[in-house]
Amino acid sequence: MSRHTAWAEFVARYSVGDVVEGDVVSVEPFGAFVRVGDVDGLAPKPEWPVLPEVGSTVRVRILAVDNDRQRTAFGPA
Repeated sequence: MSRHTAWAEFVARYSVGDVVEGDVVSVEPFGAFVRVGDVDGLAPKPEWPVLPEVGSTVRVRILAVDNDRQRTAFGPA
């Protein structure tokens, strides 16, 4: 699936404030990347008391959706 198609499906299905489940695909010093469907979003470190580990499944709340840049941010649910 192309990135554009995956993004279009994500924004058609979810909105800011929704709680969803995703898989942690990487952890960086500034936060974790969580995959929901075929879209990866950033879970910024300041939002989390402890960052989740790679491979874990987490419940997240959608904090922001940036259609122009095709980016999303997640916080703990």
